[in-house]
Amino acid sequence: MLLFQLPDDVLYHVLSYLDLRSLGCLCQVNKCINQFMKRDVVWRRSARDCLNSGLTASGLDLYPHIPLKERVRVAHNWRRGQCKSSILLRWKIKLLPYLQLDNNVLYLSQASKIGAYHLQPPRGRIQRNPSAIYSGHQGDVCRFVLTDTHLLSGGSDGRILAHSRSSRVSLEFSGHSQEVNCLDSRGGLMVSGSRDQTAQIWMLDSTYPRGTITMYDRVWSVAISPALSSFVTGTACCEDFTPLRIWDLERLECVCCLGSEYRRGAGVLDMVFESPTQLFTCGYDTFIRLWDLRLSSQKCVMEWEEPHDSALYCIQTDGNHMVASGSSYYGVVRLWDKRQKKCLQFFQLSSDLVSSPVYCLRFSSTHLYAALATTLHCLDFAHPPRLIR
Repeated sequence: MLLFQLPDDVLYHVLSYLDLRSLGCLCQVNKCINQFMKRDVVWRRSARDCLNSGLTASGLDLYPHIPLKERVRVAHNWRRGQCKSSILLRWKIKLLPYLQLDNNVLYLSQASKIGAYHLQPPRGRIQRNPSAIYSGHQGDVCRFVLTDTHLLSGGSDGRILAHSRSSRVSLEFSGHSQEVNCLDSRGGLMVSGSRDQTAQIWMLDSTYPRGTITMYDRVWSVAISPALSSFVTGTACCEDFTPLRIWDLERLECVCCLGSEYRRGAGVLDMVFESPTQLFTCGYDTFIRLWDLRLSSQKCVMEWEEPHDSALYCIQTDGNHMVASGSSYYGVVRLWDKRQKKCLQFFQLSSDLVSSPVYCLRFSSTHLYAALATTLHCLDFAHPPRLIR
């Protein structure tokens, strides 16, 4: 009996013992075997070990429309740092831009406006002119989040606006007296944090806050738990208490404080939930930290230090092994593998003469987008430049 005359389930088990190089060689034997090797089940075990393959630790597939074989190929480029770098947009005035990525639409804030740019596959380019513009703030947009129906934005004017993504009708949420530094929204709830040293909880069907928490410090970041039972605030750490605190969404009471012995000014600038029990944070103290939020633990289980002692402005994870971070100097983007302590790859997007922080970054399975003070950069991992020998 020939190898590929075996029953499919037996053959899948045999192929599970092969590494990526062997699987790739097997694809080149003949057309019949190549067709068999295109099946997702052949590559699923390898994809779980790759960076940014779209398979999360919980088993969710983020990109079901892309064959796993293709995702594993691109994941190999992410690990080796093989990509093509380009600048998609430039502007003359230095800004603090912010990004959100929703399928094939990239949302970019510039001053008081937010533009929606359609991406052009497969190279990840964007249209020069936005297909939609969301405005209404009297000052710069500091943060914004996307829901299924609305774009929620917080500005330096202290206002929060809810822009309908279909009818373009805007609602104003009144509550903060100073700039809104951070927003998060899940399941009809919204949490905002401000320089006025308060965090506010909102229901999206009401323009008045459901509750206000006095923080006694500027609030730089917030994140709602996927379980919708609590939220986390990150403050500037200019007072004598930890900058990271967990709050109960119903009672609006502090559940616990995360960590201790933060040095003064070690504010938390960004945070992201990877699961209801795992939280990533970063900030001025140059560390990425992974927190275990289970009731029996609630402690930092891993941390990664920025090698050049730069503050970390933003992070994003693939839900499995990869973390991407943006530094405060020279537009440095770093890729980290959670299974090792040292930085895996880094990319310097700004020149030595013109240094800029990476204010925000977002990535898909094939592209990474980073917003700097005057430019929007793109790293294309699906089509890296060919090596000239």
